[in-house]
Amino acid sequence: MACKCQKDCLGHTNCITLVPIFSNLTEEEMLEVAAITTAKTFNKGEIIYWAGDTSEKLYVIHTGRVKIYRLGLNGKEQVIRVLGPGEFMGELALFNPMPNTDNAEALETSSMCIIEGAKLKSLMKKYPTIAFKIIEEISARLEKAEKLIEDINLYTVEQRLAQALVNLSQDTRRINLKMTKGDFASQIGMSQETLSRKLTAFQEQGLIKLEGQRDIIVLDREALENI
Repeated sequence: MACKCQKDCLGHTNCITLVPIFSNLTEEEMLEVAAITTAKTFNKGEIIYWAGDTSEKLYVIHTGRVKIYRLGLNGKEQVIRVLGPGEFMGELALFNPMPNTDNAEALETSSMCIIEGAKLKSLMKKYPTIAFKIIEEISARLEKAEKLIEDINLYTVEQRLAQALVNLSQDTRRINLKMTKGDFASQIGMSQETLSRKLTAFQEQGLIKLEGQRDIIVLDREALENI
C-alpha cells in the first residue's frame, strides 16, 4: 500500500467516505483510493487553483467551504457555486486536458483530500462506478447551470430572488447566508446593489425581515412563492 502508514490511509478514508462518488466502494477499495490521496489545508481567502491552471487533480472537501467563480473581462466576479464537506471540484480536468476555466477560493479554513488525476483514472478503469458517479455529478451541475440561464432569461430579478429565498427556507423561517451578499447576488445572476435594493423592498412589503449582514427571516412564504 502506497500510504506511509495505516493511520494516514484511514485518515484519508474518513475524508473520501463523505463523497457520493465513492459510496459504493468496499473498505478495501476505499483504502486503495486513500493510498493515492494527499491532505492539504487552505486558509480563508487562499486560492486553491486559478483559471488557466492545468493540474489534473480532484479536490475533495473534508471541512470548510469553497467558492468556485469566474472573472469577466471587466473584472466582475460570477459565482458558479459554493461547495462544502463531501463535495468535490476539479473533476472536468479528469476528462479534458484543457486548463481550468474556473477559480477556486477557500471561504474559510478548509481541509481537503487531493487525488492525482492520472492515478484516479487508473482506478476508474478498475472500478467503473467511480467514473459513472463523477459523470452523474457533472450532469447535475450542468442542469443547474442551464436552469440559471433559463431563470435569467425568463424571470425578473424579483422572481429570481423570491425563488432563492423560498428554496433556502425549506425547513426554517430564518435563513443564514453561508456566503457574502455579493456572492449570493452573483450566484442568482444580479449585482450586489440590485440585491440590496430588492431585499429592502421585500422587507418594506412585509415579506421578510433583515437581521445583521447575513440573516433573513421569511415572514410571508406564500407571498414570495406567488411573486
